[in-house]
Amino acid sequence: MADAQDKILLEYQVPGDDFTRAGEASADLKARLKTLGFPAASVRKAAISLYEGEINLAIHAGGGKIRVELTPARIEMWLDDEGPGIPDIALAMSEGYSTAPDEVRSLGFGAGMGLPNMKKYTDEFEIASEVGRGTHIRMAVDIGPA
Repeated sequence: MADAQDKILLEYQVPGDDFTRAGEASADLKARLKTLGFPAASVRKAAISLYEGEINLAIHAGGGKIRVELTPARIEMWLDDEGPGIPDIALAMSEGYSTAPDEVRSLGFGAGMGLPNMKKYTDEFEIASEVGRGTHIRMAVDIGPA
């Protein structure tokens, strides 16, 4: 990306309950960031946090939409769904807390680290949820030196 005026917008649709496609958005973002020359540490943080969010969309929300904005200074990601919502965000942010069903856990998902890792690997993390209406997450990764 040449200068601060550059901006790339990406959109992904995450299908619900389809673990064969879970991870496609984060893999695509990771590849694009590498091609564009983003620093490896920033690529890693964005890919991990988006993967965790993508899996949560598939497991808990019946799918959703991801929007990403890339600039030379940051990677900003929005995840939106119309799922059941999160009744207790503080509890959901606790490491190890999970509402994933047993069949999802048998596939190796649902360890209760999704939201905590999303927060851990981003420089900014905001979550809003309304029961019966869905969840909205904004994450940002600031671009450090190469």
